[in-house]
Amino acid sequence: MKKILSIVLPTYNEEANIEYAYREIKKMLASIPKYDYEIIFVDNYSLDRSRELIKKMAQKDKKVSAIFLSRNFTSEYSSHAAMKHSIGDILTIVDCDLQDHPSVIPKFIKKWEQGYQVIVGVRNVTNDTYLMRTIRKLFYIILKKLANIDMPLNAGTFCLLDRRVLNVIINLPEKNRFFRGLRAWSGFQTSYVEYERRERKYGTTKNNLFDYLRDAQRGLLGFSFVPLDIMTSLGFILVLFSFLFLLGYLFVVFLFGNPIRAQIPLLLAIVFFGGMQMLTISIVGKYVQIIFEEVKGRPPYIIENILNDHRNKKLARIYK
Repeated sequence: MKKILSIVLPTYNEEANIEYAYREIKKMLASIPKYDYEIIFVDNYSLDRSRELIKKMAQKDKKVSAIFLSRNFTSEYSSHAAMKHSIGDILTIVDCDLQDHPSVIPKFIKKWEQGYQVIVGVRNVTNDTYLMRTIRKLFYIILKKLANIDMPLNAGTFCLLDRRVLNVIINLPEKNRFFRGLRAWSGFQTSYVEYERRERKYGTTKNNLFDYLRDAQRGLLGFSFVPLDIMTSLGFILVLFSFLFLLGYLFVVFLFGNPIRAQIPLLLAIVFFGGMQMLTISIVGKYVQIIFEEVKGRPPYIIENILNDHRNKKLARIYK
């Protein structure tokens, strides 16, 4: 029996790319005939014609599974929904804009055949704007320095996972999910494949700077206690400095009287220490927010409808 490759495509308002992505993936699949496959489109409540196009595709091709979420739960959780509904021995996630082109997937599979269980795509060339390249680079550097796991620089969600690794990731109970961090945290034999990230051919990106900042926050707070450690160390240093300053000031007052008549330095000190307190409380509050989201126990996503659910035994016969 052939091994099954699951290809996950998260979509949100990607009507210009859906058919193009399907054609390019089918071309790639023709180059690996010894593998069977399933293509899983998971739609994050698109407002354009994306759902209509995906439905038509699923009706024509029973190996195309369509998962429609009840609202926009962000790409992080839509990918999680697709992974939980996949049946493949191996799985890869491909953004629908195909900047991470599926022609790289056969290279991933060769690495998997050599015994690696996690194969991560690393971008050696990107065609983003200078600002976005700088922001991405800065994010990866900070995350690598601060996180308590080792994550490669310039690596996104584009990768290939063995079923064993996939089961570990999808069964983790946490709601504050950062896929790249969970992938690195899970361990296993890992290899890397360098590739050139292409320009988007159709449409425009749906992610903005705030989306990237939200991802950065989820990654840092989910895999590092360094912000708390910094605040603790800085607080200790400031308290020690203040205590020494107070002793020195009392000594000067005892010898020479009160020589300081400076309202502005005092005002600046109040503003500085007040700002530090607000920053510290905010960081602690972010960790508390994560705890609050976890203990509520709400599902990370809600599925409105599924077409061609390949977990169904009748449809599973397609792969025999």
